[in-house]
Parts: sequence; structure tokens; C-alpha cells
Amino acid sequence: MDGKNISIEYRFAEGHPDRLPKLAAELVQMKVDVIFSPSSLPAQAAKEATSTLPIVFATVGDPVGNGLVASLARPGGNITGTSIMSPELGPKRLELLKETVPKISRVAVLPSADRGAKIYSDEIQIAAKQLGIETLSTQINSQDDVNQATAQLRKWRADSMYVIETATNALNRVLLAEFAMQMRLPLICGSSAYAEAGALMSYGANYPDGYKRAAALVGKILKGAKPADIPVEQPTKFELTINMKTAKALGIKFPNSILVRVTKVIE
Repeated sequence: MDGKNISIEYRFAEGHPDRLPKLAAELVQMKVDVIFSPSSLPAQAAKEATSTLPIVFATVGDPVGNGLVASLARPGGNITGTSIMSPELGPKRLELLKETVPKISRVAVLPSADRGAKIYSDEIQIAAKQLGIETLSTQINSQDDVNQATAQLRKWRADSMYVIETATNALNRVLLAEFAMQMRLPLICGSSAYAEAGALMSYGANYPDGYKRAAALVGKILKGAKPADIPVEQPTKFELTINMKTAKALGIKFPNSILVRVTKVIE
């Protein structure tokens, strides 16, 4: 209970990642007992700010690829947390998109400049080949990139979109969903937040569950456990979210094989 048996110092970058190093440094100077990070970018800022204070992250896509931990089983150092990474998720999303819109054959993959994004992009390209799908990689890091991406996707004749789950893309989820609608392309992502923003569908780890499990790790550390000895926890709950409004606008009807697996519907 904040103010009774614990004191919480909040810092928020308000969508400006460049502020994160300064905010992390402030917390280190305060000598807090543990730093909690809700995603990869603040976790990286915290790790760069201290090698001694315990850090717990939540819902990081690829903590090993991002350089946050040495391995999931043995994090090492002063940091641990929960991951949204699961090797089968990327291929599974492509399968769900293909099942929903069988005619797709040219998927535009949108990574970002974030560390670890290339690993996911490479995995998607491998999975796409197995499904007989061609891929084109492009980035939309801000509104300034939209015109170039629009021209690129039209020239390539993209018929669908796949957004790599990164911190930057999460911040830009409304922009990406609006871009997909502008292009009239079915878009699949990793978090229900994208579907809520207007993407056709999403499939991935349950974020609230990841935060709850990360909170439990914070509790362990406050009781004396060392981050290096706490394995990074992988997701245990997954959710399939569909946006019916977007589907109607695109003239897409979800097959029954998809509807029976849906955990959340955006009307």
C-alpha cells in the first residue's frame, strides 16, 4: 500500500524516449531499493544508469536480444523481469492473418529502430516463406515516414501488414492503425492495444498478467532476493483480439475457426 508499507517514486517520459536516461539517473541518485520498468526502453535506460540497484522489467519482447540479460534462465547482473517473448508467436500471428484473409501473399513487415527488432523481423521472414508469403520491411517511426511508406507499399502492391512488437511501435500504435486503414490493409499485431487502436486483429501475451508477475518479482527482491538469481518469466496467458469495426470497413468476415478462439472483441 503506497504510503504505508511502501513508497513509490513515479517517473514518466510522456512519450519522449530521450527523457528516459535523465529520469533513470534521478531514481538512481535517490537510492531507491528497486527500479521497475514497464517496457524495454526504460529498462535499457535504467540498466545504463546503474549496475548495482535491482531492476525489474515487465513485458519486454526480447530481453536477451536487447542486451538486458545474459539469458532467461540466468539473467546475471542486477536485472530480471517478465517477457512477452515466445518463439512460436510470430509464425502464429502470420498463420492467423492468413487464416482470416486467405488471399494475402505480400505482407509489409514494420519493425522499428529499437534494439532486438531485427531478430523478430528475420523470424517473420522465415515463417512467411513457409506459408508462401512474400515480405517487405519498412519503418514508420513518426508521421514524417508515412508518405514514403505509402509510396513504397503501393509500388510493391502490399496486401497486408504485420507490426513487430517494439516499444517505439507501441507508442505509435494509433498512427500505425490509421496508416493501415488509409492503405486499406488488414493489420495484425502482438498486443490488444493495437486492435483497440484500430488494427484488424492481435495475438500475443496477456499484458496485465505480465505486470502482475513482475510485481511479484519486485516483492521477492524487496524481501532480499537477488535479480541475478531470478529467472526471467515467459508468458503463460495469450489472447486473440479482433476489431469488428475495422473488419467491416475492410469487407472482411472472420471465419468461424477464428471466432471460436477469440478472447476479446472490439465492437
